[in-house]
Amino acid sequence: MPAPDFTSANVRAAVDDDSYVLHVDHYWHAKQLHRNGQRITSPSIKAAGCSWRIHYYPNGISSACKDYISISVALEGLNSRVSEPIKACWSRFTLLDQDREPVAGHSVYTDVMESSKAGASHSCDLFIRKKFLEASEHLVDGCFIIQWDIFVDRAAPPSDDTLGTDVVFQVGDYEFSVHRSVLAARLPVFEAELSSTTREGSTAARDCIRIDDMLPEVFESLLHFAYSDSLPDMDGTQGPMIAEHLLVAADRFDMQELKLICEEKLCSNINEDTIANMLRFAEQHQCRFLRDACIEFLEDPPVLQVVIATDDDLLELVAKSCPVLLKELWANDDDDTMQDELAIMCS
Repeated sequence: MPAPDFTSANVRAAVDDDSYVLHVDHYWHAKQLHRNGQRITSPSIKAAGCSWRIHYYPNGISSACKDYISISVALEGLNSRVSEPIKACWSRFTLLDQDREPVAGHSVYTDVMESSKAGASHSCDLFIRKKFLEASEHLVDGCFIIQWDIFVDRAAPPSDDTLGTDVVFQVGDYEFSVHRSVLAARLPVFEAELSSTTREGSTAARDCIRIDDMLPEVFESLLHFAYSDSLPDMDGTQGPMIAEHLLVAADRFDMQELKLICEEKLCSNINEDTIANMLRFAEQHQCRFLRDACIEFLEDPPVLQVVIATDDDLLELVAKSCPVLLKELWANDDDDTMQDELAIMCS
């Protein structure tokens, strides 16, 4: 069997902003052959005035990513015609369907690289969940297609273009300074606002945008993810609360990867005391992954009976989320009052 490899075709090119379509072949063989942390490297690719190599990790770049495909981009060197060093660089990887159209919810940005040294890299650790890809129609004969967009912000003299300057976000009594170029890439919801911001009569180097209805520590975690593609430690007693608020923020700013990560963290906090609120939260914010985990937890009839007995409103919520569970409970419950309520719900 041939060795797993990449083939690529340049589909669009512009100075400092390139886009490539990459065909990743022999998925099943690569998955068997390469352990977690092992990679396949592409041929050298010239893009945005530099030479790059893409590293593909069929079983994830680290143990924390073993259920995912990971991708990283390494800088080989600057082209001789390019004199300005790299100020910041990041990539976007998008899973494409067989018609080369983006698959919804599968466009992910890497962390930000701030170096012009050969070997410097930026990565997307949680690119595609392997189970999703394997069950999808996007994997055909062991091949799937991704699009790679690379963005390079070069160190250059200041100009009238304010997109490369900093912006300040005020959240409560706290201020957060952010690179505009990074923010526009990782938080597209702000791109139009940042690009059109004007400061008539002002010589200030930074603009200020106020964010209401958000805790400062939540916005700080959101920025941490935007810059590093990872989350700060949320294992303490306040972790689930921060994860809930962060999920709401991710939904608000259309950061689907972050939303999914928050859902996964909340799933680990499901128990008899939290299940009712978790299911309500999942329904309210359309968290399919969290909702399915809640339903799976409630599939044990004794657990469902205990939870419903302590939360009257949960019965109606379960009827909406998963009516088949009520029918199972109806068939197994001996309480006459509960039977009457279930009969009404199931009718």
